[in-house]
Amino acid sequence: MNRRITLFSILLVCITLSLSAQQKRLGVYAAGFYNLENLWDTNNDASNEGDDEFTPLGPYEWTEAKYKKKLSNIAKVISQLAREYCPAGPAILGVSEVENRKVLEDLVQTEPIASMNYQIVHFESPDHRGIDVAALYNPRLFRFISAQAYPFNKPDMPDYRTRDILLVNGLLAGEPFHMIVNHWPSRYGGAKSSPLREFAASIVRHIADSLHNDNPQAKVLIVGDMNDDPVDPSCSKVLGAKKKKKDVTPDGYYNATWKFYDEGIGSLCYQDKWNLFDQQIVSGNLLGKDYSTLKFWKAEIFNRPFLIQQEGKYKGYPLRTFSGTTFQNGYSDHLPALSYFIKEFK
Repeated sequence: MNRRITLFSILLVCITLSLSAQQKRLGVYAAGFYNLENLWDTNNDASNEGDDEFTPLGPYEWTEAKYKKKLSNIAKVISQLAREYCPAGPAILGVSEVENRKVLEDLVQTEPIASMNYQIVHFESPDHRGIDVAALYNPRLFRFISAQAYPFNKPDMPDYRTRDILLVNGLLAGEPFHMIVNHWPSRYGGAKSSPLREFAASIVRHIADSLHNDNPQAKVLIVGDMNDDPVDPSCSKVLGAKKKKKDVTPDGYYNATWKFYDEGIGSLCYQDKWNLFDQQIVSGNLLGKDYSTLKFWKAEIFNRPFLIQQEGKYKGYPLRTFSGTTFQNGYSDHLPALSYFIKEFK
């Protein structure tokens, strides 16, 4: 029975790639992140400041019918992620802007992803709006071990409440693999808000460095909506995510999405300017060409025509759920970001 399961798992991820003019049988695994843009249920939770807006009587007139359309739209996106190289889709997917565990349970039970059996990792965070980060994983591809939420406790701002940082520990392709899921503080307030994201970056750096200190072979993927671009100090200096692979040490970090930013490719658009807040950052020990162990292959901003507004004032922008308070039956104001990893089958 175990052998049949193993063979089935290989079929889910196996693809033949040409490397150095030599054909090798490689397993391809995908991981990523998607900001779901206000995935709220329709119930009024008095403890969440933002919850009043997403009720049938609120300004968005958030009815059960609209909620189900939102679930269906997000499920459609997830069902298509990474399928070009990974027939079963992402092994693990970080998500943000979810209200609670219930909306995640509703999402994974929505077609066309219900049959994928995605499992949920979620902790309630103290965010003042009531939104959290979480992760979904395919147990056939990612073996979950444990998870931990790290709070944002800035000593000089004891009353500031925002999203926790989520650490998910498991095995990918049989190797220790850790995903750190983020949704850093917003840019509200302009430049004055930058220290908040820099503090968040310092927490992430501490988590990742601790993982490497405990096990230098541990592979780490840092994902999330950073509310900063790769060039900003939080990512480039505090987190130390490098632009070029040659500058990355085995215990350092490579920003796999920086090149997209340089090419003008973003994950969200604001005032006719593309930003790349949704980043994929890999640990240095995932770089290299020794495919006998899990290695980073490439990243992708999942930009497909159906995710883009095709007409009107916001033509070319991601097709979001609302324009103002007008329901557009869209997806999200962010595009998903993906990382691909490969390992040779012996």
